[in-house]
Amino acid sequence: MAGRDLLFFVAVTIISSSLMVSTARGNSEGDALYVLRRSLSDPDNVLQSWDPNLVNPCTWFHVTCNQDSHVTRVDLGNSNLSGHLVPELGKLEHLQYLELYKNNIQGKIPVELGILKNLISLDLYNNNISGTIPPSLGNLKSLVFLRLNNNQLTGPIPRTLAGISSLKVVDVSNNNLCGPIPTTGPFEHIPLENFENNPRLEGPQLQGLAGYDTNCS
Repeated sequence: MAGRDLLFFVAVTIISSSLMVSTARGNSEGDALYVLRRSLSDPDNVLQSWDPNLVNPCTWFHVTCNQDSHVTRVDLGNSNLSGHLVPELGKLEHLQYLELYKNNIQGKIPVELGILKNLISLDLYNNNISGTIPPSLGNLKSLVFLRLNNNQLTGPIPRTLAGISSLKVVDVSNNNLCGPIPTTGPFEHIPLENFENNPRLEGPQLQGLAGYDTNCS
């Protein structure tokens, strides 16, 4: 009997430890999203279900998780939200889709978004986001869609983005970007219309003839 009791105790301990790890992981992602919620004004109560007291955020509206209860999608496009993005978004390490388009979000793009190496789609278009495009976004080696158009972004288009071989769509039109347009890597196939209405952009980059960031800040 003693042997059976010991095995039972060990099994219970392993299961309990597993549940504690799962809960802690879920709370970490839920905490990050709740920080985002607190940074946003939500007049239509779109985020009403985002309850930090739940074990994880997988039951929240506009949040999708995988079978391991990791957050993979945040869908808040066209939700009448205002406020700003938060560095804690970088803790959603399994996130694949961040959809925050057509809101009234202000402030800067957090450099911590460059941690999200599973990100496929970053859609922040039609907001009032300012500041520069973080070069850290060049770390997003799974990124396919990068839509930042119709904001108030300044500075150059980071050269690091040219190293993302998976990138198919880049749209930075209707901002105030400056410097030359990259032409290497995925930018070989991006139409020029996706860069239009940036009065300070200087046209396609001329390899070897000019410094990339000349007169651009």
